[in-house]
Amino acid sequence: MDFELERYVAGILRDIRERGNDAVKEYSLRFDGYAGPFRVTEDEFEEAARSIPKRDREIILRTVERLWEYHERQMERERLFIKNGSIYGIIYRPIGRIGIYVPGGKPLPSTLMMVAVPAKIAGVKEIAVTIPPKDGKVNPYVLYVAKLLGITEVYKLGGVQAIGAMAYGVGMKKVDKIFGPGNRFVNEAKRQVFGIVGIDSLAGPSEIAVIADETAEKEYVLADLLSQLEHGKDSKAWLLTTSRELAEFCSRDGIEVVLCESLEECVRRANEIAPEHLEIITERPMELVDLIENAGAIYLGPYTPVPAADYFLGVNHVLPTGGAAKFSGVLTVRDFLKPISLASVSREEFLAERELGLRLAEIEGMEAHRRSMEARR
Repeated sequence: MDFELERYVAGILRDIRERGNDAVKEYSLRFDGYAGPFRVTEDEFEEAARSIPKRDREIILRTVERLWEYHERQMERERLFIKNGSIYGIIYRPIGRIGIYVPGGKPLPSTLMMVAVPAKIAGVKEIAVTIPPKDGKVNPYVLYVAKLLGITEVYKLGGVQAIGAMAYGVGMKKVDKIFGPGNRFVNEAKRQVFGIVGIDSLAGPSEIAVIADETAEKEYVLADLLSQLEHGKDSKAWLLTTSRELAEFCSRDGIEVVLCESLEECVRRANEIAPEHLEIITERPMELVDLIENAGAIYLGPYTPVPAADYFLGVNHVLPTGGAAKFSGVLTVRDFLKPISLASVSREEFLAERELGLRLAEIEGMEAHRRSMEARR
C-alpha cells in the first residue's frame, strides 16, 4: 500500500467533493494544461470524423462488428422456474449510467470499443466518457468510435479529477459505475470512490505469460513477449518452456524465462502467476486448457497472439492483472447488468414451508421477522 499516494489522491478527491467545478478546473489546468469547456461539442465530433481516412473508418467499423458478434452471445436471459405454484428466479436489468475513462498518454480507441460495445449490448442507456485532452483536443479516433456507438457525452478530463467528477457528479450527472484503465493515480482514485460508485477493476501493468515447447516458432514467441512490454516499464513477461533453445533465444531484459521439466510444470507455474494474458504455443495446446485455473485470457496456437486479441479478434482485452485472475475475470456483458432476485410464492407453498422460517427466526432472536411470517395464516 502506497500511503503517500493514498493521501495525495484523497486530498484531491476531498477538494473536488467540497469545491466542485472550481476544483476540477484548477486540477485540469495544473495537470493537463487545459482551461476550456470540458464537454466535447458536436462540431468537434464532426471535425474528428472528417479527419479520419475512409480506410480507417472501415477498419473501426469492422472491428466493432466483430466485437459485437462475440459479446452479443454473452447476453444474460431471465432464468425462472416454477415449484408448487410458486415462481423463483433471476431477472437482469442494465446499469442506468456508466462512466468510461480512456487513458490519454497513448489514446486508445480500442479501450473505448472494448468497454462501450458490451455496455450497449447490455442496454446501458447513458454513457459518459472522459479522456485527458492534448493541446486542448481529444484524439479524433476516440471521438469517432464514441459517435459510431451513439455516445455523445465526452469530456476533456483526465486523472483523479475525471474520476472525482464522474463519482460525485461534478460538471456532469453522477455515474453509477466507472470503467476503464488508467495510471496509478487513476487506479487509486477508483479505489477510493468505490462504494460511492461501482468500479470494474484496478488494472495494473500489462502482463503476458507464454507456455511453449520445442515446436513453437522462436520468433513468434519473442515478438509476443516483447509486445506487452511495450505498454510500459512496469509491464511483465514470462516464458515458461520445456525448450532450452527457446529459453536461450528469448533471454533478454524484461523477460523472465523459466525452464521447466514438463508442460505440467509450466502450467503449475502459470497458475501461480495468474497472468493477465496466457498464450499456449505447444504441439497440442488444447490438452492443457483443462489444467489452467488462473488466467485473465487464454490464447491457443501460433496464430492467436495477444495483440490480435487486443484489437480485432472480438474477445475483450479488459482483463485482471497483478494476480487478480485468481478471483476475477474478463470484462463481459454481465458487468453491465444487475441480477435481481425474483420470487412469487403460492399460499400453499408458503404455509407448507413456513415452519422453517419461524424456527430460524426464533434461533436468531428476530421476533419481528417471526411475527411477519406468523401473521399469514
